[in-house]
Amino acid sequence: MLNKYLWAPALGLVAVALAALPVGSAAWAGPPSDAFGLFESIPVPVATGNTTNGLYSFDISWVDQATQTYYLADRSNRAVDIVDAKTNKFLGQLAATPAFAGISPPAFSTATAGPNGVTTAGPCLFVTDAPSRLVSFNTNFFPPAQVSSVRTDPPLFNDPTRADELAVDPVHSLILSINNASTPPFGTFITYNPVSCALTTPTAADKLLLNAANGVDAQNGAEQPIWDPGTARFYLSIPQITGVPTLGGVVRINPTTKALDNPGATYLITFCSPAGLTKGPNNEVLVGCNTIWDTAGGRWTGNADRDAQTAAPIQVILNVRTGDQFRVGGVGVGDEVWFNSEDGNYYTASSGSPLAPNAITPARPPLGVAATAPTLTAQGAAILGVIDATSGQVLQLVPTFNVPLVSASSGDLNPHPSGTAHSVAVNAESSHVFVPLAANNAHPDCLTGCIAVYARGAPEQPIEAVFPPP
Repeated sequence: MLNKYLWAPALGLVAVALAALPVGSAAWAGPPSDAFGLFESIPVPVATGNTTNGLYSFDISWVDQATQTYYLADRSNRAVDIVDAKTNKFLGQLAATPAFAGISPPAFSTATAGPNGVTTAGPCLFVTDAPSRLVSFNTNFFPPAQVSSVRTDPPLFNDPTRADELAVDPVHSLILSINNASTPPFGTFITYNPVSCALTTPTAADKLLLNAANGVDAQNGAEQPIWDPGTARFYLSIPQITGVPTLGGVVRINPTTKALDNPGATYLITFCSPAGLTKGPNNEVLVGCNTIWDTAGGRWTGNADRDAQTAAPIQVILNVRTGDQFRVGGVGVGDEVWFNSEDGNYYTASSGSPLAPNAITPARPPLGVAATAPTLTAQGAAILGVIDATSGQVLQLVPTFNVPLVSASSGDLNPHPSGTAHSVAVNAESSHVFVPLAANNAHPDCLTGCIAVYARGAPEQPIEAVFPPP
C-alpha cells in the first residue's frame, strides 16, 4: 500500500525578485490556506530492457479526463506508463511493436529517443517515437491494443530524429505531430479514424517546414502544439524566431490549408523561449518559457555565478484573438504546462528554477547574444508552479526534484541521463497534480523513479509513516 505524505511547501515561502523585465505579477500572493503538498508517490517499476536502471528519461504526460487515466512517455523503460488517476494505482507499462526507441548510453541523446509525446482523443491513444514515428492504440481494450504505426517524415521517410509533441483536432480527426530536432523543424498532419484509431500515412502535402519560406524562421526547434476549439486552429510554441535568441513566439496554423494562418499568424514573445503551451479560459493560453533571462536582458547563467545579474523567470499568458500578453513573474523554466478547468489554475513543471543548483558557466556574453545554458550538476529542488488563470498571480511554488546526469565515462556503475521534473498533468475530477520524478532516495517510494502526486491540504501522516520506529 502506498503511503501518503504532506511535505511542507517550503519553497513556496520564497519570493522571487524581478526587476527590469516587464511583468504583470511582480508581487507574489503567497500560499493559500489549502496549499498543495506531496500527497502520494507512485513507484515506477524497472522494465526489461531499461538501460538506466530506473526512471530517468521521460517526457510528456497526459490525463484523459473522460476515463481519469494518466499516461507518461517513459523513455527509460521504452513504454507508456499507465496510472488509474482515480485511485493513483499503477496499472502497467504499454510497449509497442516495433519497440519504442528508448534512450541509450553513452550519449543519452533525446533527439533520437522515444516515446516522447502522448495524448488522447475518444478511445484513441497517440504516442510519438523515434525515428519520426507515430503510434496509435485503442483504449477500449486493456492493455490498450496497438492499431497503427506510421512515419511522420514524408516524402522520403528517412529522418532519424524523433517525432516529439503533438496535438489533436477532433473536428477534422487530424493530428499535428512535431519533429523538433530536425533542421528546420517541421510539423506533419496525420488523419485518424476516430472509431478504430487507425492512422493514415501522410504525404508530402501533409508536411509543414517551419522555415522562413513558410512564414516562421524557427531556428531552435519547435515545441508544444495545441488545438483551440474556439478559433478552430492549432497553435505552436517556437523557442527562437530568426537569429535573435531573445525572440520567440506562438504561431497559428490552419488545419484546412495546413499552413500558417497569415496575416497575423505569429505572436512574438521576448525573453521567454516558448516551449509549453496549454489552453486556458476564454481565448487565453499559458506559454511555458524554457529559458530564464536575467534583469539586464541577458541569459541567466546559474545561481552559483555571483557576477551574474538576478534571474527574472517568467511565464506568459497570451490572448490568441487579440495578441495581448500578460507576464507572470517568479516561475522558472517550464516545459509542459497544464490548465485545470476545475479550479481555474495553470500548473507549470519548472525544472530550470533559479532555486535549483547549477554550475557556473562562462562569462556572460553581450546583450542579445545567447549564453551557454547552466548545467544541472547536483540534485536539488525544482518547482511546481501554481498560477491563478484569471488574475495571473503566482499562488504557490511547490518543491519537486531534479537528478543530474551521471556520464558513462565517469566510471560510475549506474550511468544515466539527467532526470528533470519538467512534465505535469492534472486530473480535473480530483485536482490531483501528477509530476514524474527521476529515481532518487530523497522522495518516498522513488528509488526506481516515481510519479509524485500533489494535492491540496494533503493529510498529514504521523512521522513513523516516513521513519519506522527503531
